[in-house]
Amino acid sequence: MTATDHASHVTPPAREQTTGDPVASPVADSTADPIADSTERSGLSTAPLDPAAVEASVLSPSCGAALTFSGVVRDHDPEATGTVASLDYTAHPDAESIVRSIVEHHARGPEHPDGEVRIAAVHRIGHLTVGELALVVSVASAHRAEAFDTCRAVVEDIKAEVPIWKRQQTQTGEAHWVGLP
Repeated sequence: MTATDHASHVTPPAREQTTGDPVASPVADSTADPIADSTERSGLSTAPLDPAAVEASVLSPSCGAALTFSGVVRDHDPEATGTVASLDYTAHPDAESIVRSIVEHHARGPEHPDGEVRIAAVHRIGHLTVGELALVVSVASAHRAEAFDTCRAVVEDIKAEVPIWKRQQTQTGEAHWVGLP
């Protein structure tokens, strides 16, 4: 079963999954297997995300381009009436392995003819307020076009495939779920 198949058949968990911070000690070791490293650097976190640490975890002497996408909690959403005050992200127990599967898929892709592509992706779960980071994806590769294309693809796949749901609270006290199947 692929990550896409799996994500489309899950139901919200009874309680929130919690996990540690997968990028607490980033190490840019160019001798390590970039695929194994990318899955170790990727997953879910209940701690605030550090984009510099995530990006540092993908740097390598063989990579001439490095970039980071940060998804920030904003104060509005087309699905919310009023101003968004905070979000509560809840993840299915398989969400972390699906994030890692997406990262591994893109790191191994045939679209990387010039060599190594290093990826780290971390999605935060739990209570977040406006301005906090919900998703950080970093990519390092030999060339910038490859890094930009890969980063966008990883972000889009995480948004589409990973079973994470958010409950939005507005400043007026209203709340509703987004992303439920």
